[in-house]
Amino acid sequence: MQFPHPFIQELQAQLGNEYADFEAALQQPPPVSIRYNSVKFPDFPTQDTVKWCAEARYLPVRPVFTLDPLFHAGAYYVQEASSMLIGEALKQTVDLTEPLRVLDLCAAPGGKTTLLASALSSDSLLLANEVIRSRVMILKENVQKWGFPNVHVSNHDPEDLGKLGGFFDVILVDAPCSGEGLFRKDPDAVEEWSPENVQTCAGRQKRILGAAMPLLSAGGILIYCTCTYNDAENRDSSAFVVNSGQFEEVRLHLPTDWGITAKMLGYQCYPHKVKGEGFFLAVFRKTTQSDSFHYNMEKNGRPRSFKPLHKKQLSEISRWLKEPDDFSFYEKPNGDVIALLENQKEDLIILDNLLFAKGLGLEMGSFKGTDFIPSHALALSTAVSDKLPRLELSESEALQFLKKENLMLDAPKGWLLVTYQGLGLGWVKGLGNRINNYLPKDWRIRMEIPE
Repeated sequence: MQFPHPFIQELQAQLGNEYADFEAALQQPPPVSIRYNSVKFPDFPTQDTVKWCAEARYLPVRPVFTLDPLFHAGAYYVQEASSMLIGEALKQTVDLTEPLRVLDLCAAPGGKTTLLASALSSDSLLLANEVIRSRVMILKENVQKWGFPNVHVSNHDPEDLGKLGGFFDVILVDAPCSGEGLFRKDPDAVEEWSPENVQTCAGRQKRILGAAMPLLSAGGILIYCTCTYNDAENRDSSAFVVNSGQFEEVRLHLPTDWGITAKMLGYQCYPHKVKGEGFFLAVFRKTTQSDSFHYNMEKNGRPRSFKPLHKKQLSEISRWLKEPDDFSFYEKPNGDVIALLENQKEDLIILDNLLFAKGLGLEMGSFKGTDFIPSHALALSTAVSDKLPRLELSESEALQFLKKENLMLDAPKGWLLVTYQGLGLGWVKGLGNRINNYLPKDWRIRMEIPE
């Protein structure tokens, strides 16, 4: 693999006599790592742990994840190991036992969102925002697979969020970047790289950070990261935050055997020093008291986009959840039913009134007359009831279901939660003489399954 000369010059300046080792590492196959969902899959293996993430493991080879039903059930997420460092940064800078308002500002495809969700307390609110509309669906899909009802999705430019000034306790800015850290995983990134693109990314990052900083409460934590190496995007963007006069950098305590390089501002992962890709991270604490959030709940305490579910439907909807008393139920104008956690209902009403492109709450399904049709998100949720009728499948049967083929099995009439190794995959409906497969078309496996 040949690298652009300006890129080589930049890395030689950073690494000196280590550059040869760095370049040699980029000629090697990238490591494969996954991070387990400890709520859904608590008994994960103990070998080949990622040093800075207890739930993460390296795999000896890259399997075909599409053909693993556990992947579709949200038992794990395929994530690059270096980027999991944000979990350690969070652990060292905030009290994770407290309920927090957290914003993942540039969230798609959702790997860091699911990592944040696993690290936070269950009564924290996590808003996963994606700027680019075409990327929102993959974000939503991965959030639904992970299954945590306290995670919500929005589709806004950072500058559209100004009404939420001072609202959040933690903000992650995983900034769009030139992607130098992904060169060995994605050879196309090498072809797309240029000094001009680096400068474009650096300017974009400062705009995003400028919009993000006012959204934090006093004492709030801003985590900034990229998958690149150059100083224009990493050092200069970090300096932009500090030079605003509103933030101080927070230094982390990272064991030397992790191989992570401390920079003047932030920390850098290099692939010849860590078992992972190129990744930069810096953490800042807001020191000013100027931004505090104010909202008149007495005047605007009702949701704008949904209304309380009719009382006659509450008994039916409640039986689908483990702890229905933890939720309030609402109906959207299109008839879809959502469940909002009681302990964050006020915050979600605020978000509903101040944002125009959002998906709040757990999607439950919809009523057709008196019959309730459950949503796919409910099947994947950690909140779904353990008492619902289930249909446990073998691996081959699960793959057949995930291809949206009809199953030739004996099953009782009515709705059945399809499971694999006890984890929800979706819904089928037994009709006596056949079973209807309710997997959404967009979620089906399209590749051929080997015999």
